[in-house]
Amino acid sequence: MLEKLASLEEKYNELSEMLSQPEVIADQSKLQKYAKAHSDLSDIVGKYQEYKSVITQLEDTRQMLKEGADEDFKEMLLEEEETLQERKVVLEKEMQLLLLPRDPNDEKNVIMEIRAGTGGDEAALFAGDLFRMYTRYVENQGWKVDIMDSNYTDIGGIKEIIFAVEGQGAYSKLKFESGVHRVQRIPSTESGGRIHTSAATVAVLPEAEEVELEIDPNEVRVDIYCSSGPGGQSVNTTQSAIRLTHVPTGLVVTCQDEKSQHKNKAKAMRVLRSRLKEIMEEEQHAEMAGARKSQVGTGDRSERIRTYNFPQGRVSDHRINLTLHKLDYILEGQLGEIIQALTENDQAERLKQVD
Repeated sequence: MLEKLASLEEKYNELSEMLSQPEVIADQSKLQKYAKAHSDLSDIVGKYQEYKSVITQLEDTRQMLKEGADEDFKEMLLEEEETLQERKVVLEKEMQLLLLPRDPNDEKNVIMEIRAGTGGDEAALFAGDLFRMYTRYVENQGWKVDIMDSNYTDIGGIKEIIFAVEGQGAYSKLKFESGVHRVQRIPSTESGGRIHTSAATVAVLPEAEEVELEIDPNEVRVDIYCSSGPGGQSVNTTQSAIRLTHVPTGLVVTCQDEKSQHKNKAKAMRVLRSRLKEIMEEEQHAEMAGARKSQVGTGDRSERIRTYNFPQGRVSDHRINLTLHKLDYILEGQLGEIIQALTENDQAERLKQVD
């Protein structure tokens, strides 16, 4: 590990020199390229430089202990040795994590899809609660939500909603949200006061950029029709809704949230491109858990990753055996504690594979 870190430090120093060269400063493409590479290395190199400093201080402290000292000074040196040793262990762990291969999708925007699963109207109401929760989380992060397509029920629930989350590192934070979310509560539609269990599915796809995936226009059938709202009411009389069908795969994407046909088509293409990218990656890495089918499943109650229990005010993530009695807090978009725990669990599992 230390050899790898020394090599990265050398590369970092080379990039620092290059960024000060006039010919690089004059070339914006080179400048951006080198600046990004320099920035990507800054955290790990900073940790390594601190680690070297701690090692030097530790050696000096131990040398002074060997040379002998009065009792008061010796006690101070022993305390310093203990503090430095603890910091050394922490830095070693942090550097191990920073050396893990990064998910190339981590910095990307995401396309999220929420669908009502088992539970009828109550499942649709819960899907609406999940959308509100993620919207609040996104706002707290300073990111942006852009709705692609939505299908609401007559009582205000969501049958299906597809939206983009735009913000740096969005996929790295939200990728663990994929799967079946289960709710246990007394529905507003239930007159008998019985607790019901319903489910909604969440899929999180890294957004594919045009340069990553070109789609042949001849392979996409475009249908144009009038938008419709809850209960089939006409939203507008102009034909602005778009349905794209990717003929080779049979994938169908619709979008009707914008009044402009062109805007709806552009949004639908974003979703189609991301779904096609995922299919390609699934074929290349069939064993990877990120495949959308394994994320979503059938929407049945038994295929759950997380349960939101209203009577007990708790949220339980079954993948990492985490239970928090902060239901209202979490539904307001305060997902940081859960996301951090899932991220740390993923890092721990990847460290085991390295070892």
